[in-house]
Amino acid sequence: METTLALVILSLVLCHLSITAALHWRRVLYPSAFRVKRGTPALLNPSIQRSVEDANLLYEVVWSGLYVEAENNVLHVADEELGSLRRLQPLEVVCEDVLPRTLSDIRRLCHHLEQHRARLSKEDFERTVLTMVYTAQRIAQSNMDHQRELWADTLLQLYKSIKKDLGAE
Repeated sequence: METTLALVILSLVLCHLSITAALHWRRVLYPSAFRVKRGTPALLNPSIQRSVEDANLLYEVVWSGLYVEAENNVLHVADEELGSLRRLQPLEVVCEDVLPRTLSDIRRLCHHLEQHRARLSKEDFERTVLTMVYTAQRIAQSNMDHQRELWADTLLQLYKSIKKDLGAE
């Protein structure tokens, strides 16, 4: 009787651990992507890159000057012509509603990325790169050396996550 009870308890514990582990690996890296405030179903879990042309456009926007304000969560594209393109609406949503803004949120993301074993999805990869862009901007804006050092360390962690993902088979 005691042996049977011990086996039942052990199997319940093992079942709970396997369910917890399965849920852990399915953790969403950017949960705010599923809570977009714009109300448009098409912008739920927004993605910028749907084609090679979109990837080239994103590269051109970042290269020409992409700036995300920390206080207002507002996206600015230096090239007004590029910034006015309708195809950039998902980029605006991602930068303003999805990307983490605070140092603690970005460091939490770094921790989740470090634990992430599978390849990043296309959406998570582009969001991580955009988070790197935002983090680099925050390094330049930091007035205190200690804060600049924390942002730089976070940028390095994001870089390592991207490098690990690119090197994964």
